[in-house]
Amino acid sequence: MHNDIMSSSPLIHYYDTHPINEQEIYAKLRARGDDLDNISQAQLKDFDQDHYGGTEAVDELARAASIDANSQVLDVCSGMGGPARWLAFTRGCTVTGLDLTRSRVESARRLTQAVRLSEKVRFEEGDATAMPFADAQFDVVIGQEAWVHIPNKAALITQCRRVLKRGGYVSFTDIVERSPLEQSERKQMADEMQFAQIFRPADYHSLFWNNGFDVLVSEDLSLRWTQILQDRFQMYRSLRDTTVARFGQAHHDHWERMYGSFVGLYSQGKLGGLRMLARAVR
Repeated sequence: MHNDIMSSSPLIHYYDTHPINEQEIYAKLRARGDDLDNISQAQLKDFDQDHYGGTEAVDELARAASIDANSQVLDVCSGMGGPARWLAFTRGCTVTGLDLTRSRVESARRLTQAVRLSEKVRFEEGDATAMPFADAQFDVVIGQEAWVHIPNKAALITQCRRVLKRGGYVSFTDIVERSPLEQSERKQMADEMQFAQIFRPADYHSLFWNNGFDVLVSEDLSLRWTQILQDRFQMYRSLRDTTVARFGQAHHDHWERMYGSFVGLYSQGKLGGLRMLARAVR
């Protein structure tokens, strides 16, 4: 774990201070009246899915890749582990999560232990462009809206192919460029949202093909995500008191301005969403 992404301390800080965090999840469970000593993933799923579309989006990826109880799944950039736990809970598969941010990995492990899924789900701290796994170890790789943070996507996809069995699937969603960004907008997304490299859908197509994959599905999620992001922005605003209490007023104000700019690029049609399914055939 030695290359450029491991030194990306702003990215780690971004997720260390994210409004959706382990403490916030437990606060919501407590406010709902759940017994924190006896919770299940069915309860946790309402608050632990830090991606767009909740468990329905996870189910879409799983159906596309034919994930079942026999599948060995790798979640690349797994965050606090919501999708990994949901897949194990609903499909009985074994899931490994890989994430760069230690605080996210530690939270994922604690939440997984709390819902008694540690035998099915484990998490590793590590670099998606230098994965600490054996060749041909997994049947499926998934990812959700996180690969935009990775500066070297060529290395990412090369690693995905290496750790996949032949015939295995990559089933993922990501933030993509729909129409050309101004240089100032690209710089703002890099500096504030830690979007190290924003691909176009065609860029992903080429990269998968060059690494021995066939692209089977490429779906534009932009309209759906625009509404989701507008709703999420209002949700983040509703977390003002807890965000200020934990990270301070200045952090809350910065986050609100930053995220507002991000959502605005969706509304303008410059950023969008992609769901892709690729199969390792060569």
